[in-house]
Formats: sequence, C-alpha cells, structure tokens
Amino acid sequence: MRVISICPSNTELMEYLGLAHLLVAVDDFSDWPASIVNLPRLGPDLSINMDLVEKFEPELVLASLSVPGMEKNIEALKLRGIPYIILNPQSLTDIEKDLIKTAEALNQHERGLAAAKLFRSRLEAVKKIGSQMAEKPNLYWEWWPKPIFTPGKINWLTEISEAAGARNVFEDVELASVQTEWEDVLKRQPDFICLAWVGVRKKKVQKSVVKTREGFEKLIKINDDRILILEEELYCRPSPRLLDGLEKLVKLIH
Repeated sequence: MRVISICPSNTELMEYLGLAHLLVAVDDFSDWPASIVNLPRLGPDLSINMDLVEKFEPELVLASLSVPGMEKNIEALKLRGIPYIILNPQSLTDIEKDLIKTAEALNQHERGLAAAKLFRSRLEAVKKIGSQMAEKPNLYWEWWPKPIFTPGKINWLTEISEAAGARNVFEDVELASVQTEWEDVLKRQPDFICLAWVGVRKKKVQKSVVKTREGFEKLIKINDDRILILEEELYCRPSPRLLDGLEKLVKLIH
C-alpha cells in the first residue's frame, strides 16, 4: 500500500509496526526513523500541501488531531476524497490501541496485535521497576518556557511519571496542557525539573533559563544535576517512542 503520514508521531508509529517502508511521503517535521529522511516532504504538519498529497495517490493517509489547527487537514482530505484515518492519542493506552487500529487499516491485523503486545510488555516491565522504588520524586515538566506550559493530569507525561515511580506535580490539574506561572511551580517544590520544550532540540535548551528566574533559590531540592534537559522527541510526541523516554527517565531520577 501507498501510505502518507502527516504527523511525526504517526510516522514513528509506522516504524514501530515495522511498516515504515510503505511510506511514500511525510510531513516536514518527521525525522525518525533514518529510513524516512529522504522521503518527499509535504510541508509542516499544520500546513500540509494537499495538492502534493493528492499527487502521490495514497491509498491511506495517517492524519492527526494531536495539535490544535490540524482540523483543516482532515477537512481537506475529506473534501478531496482521499482515504484517511485519524489518530489522536492522549494516553499510553490510546497509543497501544492506535497500533492495532493503524495495522488493521493496512490489512496487517496480526502485526498490530504483536506490536501492541510488545508495547504493553515494555510498559509493564518499567512499571514493575517504578513500583519498587522507595522514594517517589516529584517532577515538574516544562513544555514551553515563556509563557510556561506544563502537562496536566490528562496527559501521557503524568502516566510516564507514574510508571517511572514518580509524580507529576501538576497532576491535580484536569487538563492535558496547563499554562501556569513560575510562582505556582515554586509552591509545588519539585524534586526534579524536566525540560522538554516542544520543537526545540536538546542542545538548544539552556538550564540558565530556569536558574535565572526570580525565586529559583526557593526550590530547596533543586541543584544543577536535578535540572534534566530531555529530548523533546522522546517525551512530547504521542508515539511508541515514549517508552524509550520512560526507560531513560527511570535511570535519571533513581
């Protein structure tokens, strides 16, 4: 089948299924696996060039609603009569289900079940380790520095924190993404600060941005070693690669 992915997390899901070779084109931001690097590009995921999509005559487009504004892509696909499915995972369970859903759409049902089983077994293995940790550190996740955005309860990073034997300090806020103030972070007294800025490569993130904020010294448990600069592609995209991030996080915080 000729498949197009218009979102990085969907491209990564195809690799996890072992079906990335079916991709004939992807969005500009898809950067993993290495095998897709030279594929034709269709524009940024919020502004996909639908004329190009149509030109490639896909048998299936993997669309997404993971970022506000992607709705117009769905409308354009529908208007042009291009076959598509929508993936919009908000949790690790959703990602597991999307492995099966995508494989079924590609007539690869057994492959989907096998991938979902592997995903679940990896997750459970880390959860077992996390549950045995005597201390459950409090994590402050930062998605964006100005204004400050952090994941709330309805977000995979709260699950990732829990699975790693820790706790998201904003898990009490019933939102997927929370715009907050630095004062609120100070009040919550995290044990670790996890910087994973959306769309920003790890090498461009500086600890000094946090350390120079007013009142930083009030964070009594935070020193330089407890400010973690993390790969946004392993924590900010709702794809199976979150498990890679989870396995890494356990080692960093324990």
